Amino acid sequence: MANVVILGAGISGHTAATLLRRRLGSANHKVTVINPRSDWNWIPSNIWVGVGLMSARDVCFPLKPVYDKQGIDFIQGRALSIFPEGGPDHGSPYVVYQRTDLESAGEETIPYDYLINATGPKLKFEATKGLGPDHFTASVCTAPHAEQAAQKFIHAIERMKKGEKQKIVVGSGHGTCTCQGAAFEYIFNVEYELRRHGVRDKAELTFLTNEYELGDFGIGGAHFRRGGYIIHSKVFAESLFAERGIHWIKRAHVSEVTSNRIAFENLANEAGEIDYDFAMLLPPFSGVGLKAQSKAGVDITDQLFAPNGFMKVDADYSGKAFDQWKASDWPRTYQNQTYKNIFAVGIAFAPPHGISKPMKNKNGTPINPTPPRTGMPSGIMGRAAAMSVADMILHGASDPTREAPFADLSVACVASAGASFLNGSAASMTISPIIPDFDRYPEHGRSLKYTFGEIGLAGHWIKRLLHHMFIYKAQCKPGWFLIPE
Repeated sequence: MANVVILGAGISGHTAATLLRRRLGSANHKVTVINPRSDWNWIPSNIWVGVGLMSARDVCFPLKPVYDKQGIDFIQGRALSIFPEGGPDHGSPYVVYQRTDLESAGEETIPYDYLINATGPKLKFEATKGLGPDHFTASVCTAPHAEQAAQKFIHAIERMKKGEKQKIVVGSGHGTCTCQGAAFEYIFNVEYELRRHGVRDKAELTFLTNEYELGDFGIGGAHFRRGGYIIHSKVFAESLFAERGIHWIKRAHVSEVTSNRIAFENLANEAGEIDYDFAMLLPPFSGVGLKAQSKAGVDITDQLFAPNGFMKVDADYSGKAFDQWKASDWPRTYQNQTYKNIFAVGIAFAPPHGISKPMKNKNGTPINPTPPRTGMPSGIMGRAAAMSVADMILHGASDPTREAPFADLSVACVASAGASFLNGSAASMTISPIIPDFDRYPEHGRSLKYTFGEIGLAGHWIKRLLHHMFIYKAQCKPGWFLIPE
């Protein structure tokens, strides 16, 4: 009997767990998921929770009933450390974890034959003084955060209806933030809701970003073919902001947040401040802080994890200069190269380098987006790792049998810009491949045939369809496995 332990139940971990359980079939093999929270959250719809259009119940559901039905063991807990060689009292590798559903819970262990690390990120609000829901700014990173954001936003609307003007700031709360897409969606939904409530004239909206140019999105931007011309995503993004009267500040690192003011510095080494009444700023990400020890009790964390806390996989971590990197340096199987029975997928794996060019100002402050690894790519990675582990268990494969080369992955993103079935809109974008590959596409680094951007009402319908479709899939309802990642 094989024991497979999966750390994390986000898009990549949940995908891996459900597909692996289905592929293994026999109850002779055990699949266990360890996740700090009891609920599964469709994070892309948190932006709608954050403006009061949905509740946490609309984007979350309990994991245990689904896992019980599928024959997956569920532990509500937080993984603390990995012993990939076993230990004095353990003949096999094991994970140390602590339950989060019990008060004063002590440390427990679980053995594994295969481990899939899908923990996702730690939300590093502490990287910026005053950042986050426990301090002065809102967040949409989790469903509870988004509900808190909605309360503050609705309060701001009520003040505007009384005639007060409000300054609203949305964007990146640190110079190394990733996933600008959530902030991009949120500010356009805020703007739409202000118009719907008839108070748009009372609000001053500002987008604060660490991107070198709008439309960078942490992928170095992209080129689209539109109307017989080739345009950069910078033009696409700036047009959307200009049309909706949203100001923007780019190339910025937020250094401190107080109750009514955001201090920042930019790449030109200039200091700035912006006053606000309501702000939603995303935090930077890091690994969740997992440790690793050898059988002899020696700390080997730096062998399994990069300095940012994300797990090393089959990528090139040699530290070459940015202009020397190639797309082929990114991972293909997501297998750790020291311990072949460990995989890391989704945000949990360590990128070998940035996609957007790393930049610092004269103070040495990094100001550039870090690589996104969420959504559609996370599901594809989870599937590939699960299928490789299944083939290792069922057929004795010694190496991964499935690949999902990150350099070959394409991504489809539907970014909401106003939630209404009659006059809402969304920016629909595909990027192919995610990693620019100038060997294959010398002119722009990507295929113009499969990279495009469009905005319209149909995009909103697609966004709502995806919301219901992927929650249906995640709940493992009839035919769930036919829905692609």
